Amino acid sequence: MLTMNDLKIGTVVTFKNEPHVVTFSQHVQMGRGSAVVRTKLKSLMSGNVLEETFKGGDKFEEADLSRTKASFMYRDGPTFYFMDSTSYEQFGFPREQIGDISQFVSEGAEVEVLNYDGKPVSITLPAKVTLKVTSAPPGVRGDTAQGKVTKAVTTETGLIVNTPIFVKEGDKIRVNTETGEYVERA
Repeated sequence: MLTMNDLKIGTVVTFKNEPHVVTFSQHVQMGRGSAVVRTKLKSLMSGNVLEETFKGGDKFEEADLSRTKASFMYRDGPTFYFMDSTSYEQFGFPREQIGDISQFVSEGAEVEVLNYDGKPVSITLPAKVTLKVTSAPPGVRGDTAQGKVTKAVTTETGLIVNTPIFVKEGDKIRVNTETGEYVERA
């Protein structure tokens, strides 16, 4: 069992019979009163975010999650389909459930799947992904006075990334999935 002091960012707990990940945690000491922890909990099942405050006596059960590998197969409208790498079972996630990381998922990409009670509930990406550039304006030389020699390119997933001017259409680039920034050419 977890206590309120264990509610750190990234901890996954079972709350209201669903797995939730802690996305914000703030320990607050009230004058003469007891301490509380203000949190934001994101449901791994629905993607909804709850703001909750917990007292010292509250106990939590750590969510029983298993992790497996899967590869992205295709997108059909708002649903992203994956295939488990070991069982070859196929499953889908609506765009709302996987959120902003959908911009980094390209065909054949390897992801880590979080399973709760044997069902896939969420995916996590590696720190860097490789994406193909589908649209890149020509680089304009001579605009180096400010030291900002970048241009905006569009990747195969629709993500727009600022890159150095030497990146051209058809190149593969590595992008940081946490910041969405260009890292290097692949």
